[in-house]
Amino acid sequence: MEGRPRNKIYAGPTGVVVLTDRRVARRPLVDVVAGAVGGGVRWVVLREKDLPRAERLALAVDLRAILAEAGGTLVVAGPDPLDGDAVHLPAAGPYPPPAVGLVGRSCHDTAELARLTTEHYATLSPVYQTRTKPGYGPPLHPAGLRKLIAVSSVPVLALGGIETPAQVTACVEAGAAGVAVLGAIMRAKDPRETATTLGRAFQEAATRVARTHPARSDEGPHEKGCGRP
Repeated sequence: MEGRPRNKIYAGPTGVVVLTDRRVARRPLVDVVAGAVGGGVRWVVLREKDLPRAERLALAVDLRAILAEAGGTLVVAGPDPLDGDAVHLPAAGPYPPPAVGLVGRSCHDTAELARLTTEHYATLSPVYQTRTKPGYGPPLHPAGLRKLIAVSSVPVLALGGIETPAQVTACVEAGAAGVAVLGAIMRAKDPRETATTLGRAFQEAATRVARTHPARSDEGPHEKGCGRP
């Protein structure tokens, strides 16, 4: 596993990262994402992989327009960036990753982390039990998340069952660069309010961790603190 330069500034997803799922969303997906962006979200991962490409591309165009106004970024799940420059890949492949501007990878254990090459970040899941994928696991919990982050060559987003400020805080304290949230935003009565609440928890925890464990000049941003730039 090839590590990245220790002085490289991390420019990938951080804070609250929203994963889409129109099937569980309480409102039209575009409206839910708009609310989350209004609440401070700047990174969204478009899933909806069952849609025909043309429909998915149209959805990507709509979501990019919402994010662009806030200076945010759309990441597309799967190897096809849908005319963009950022993808998030499953653990199963493809390997090597496509040559696009930003590549993430879903990981669940040390073996999958060890296969990373040119990816910019990884998700680790499930941290907690999740309603979206019941029975998926076993959960890592913050202690397991911390152990895997310690051996990761790239910054990590915590994923799976993250719904409360306390859970966000625990993930940041374990070393996560951000928290990837699906159900808590998709099912929210008010996505903006939920995003604001979770985002505030992230910022407060990240600030506290940075003050308590400032990164040394020779360490990458994912090795100490929260993985923020």
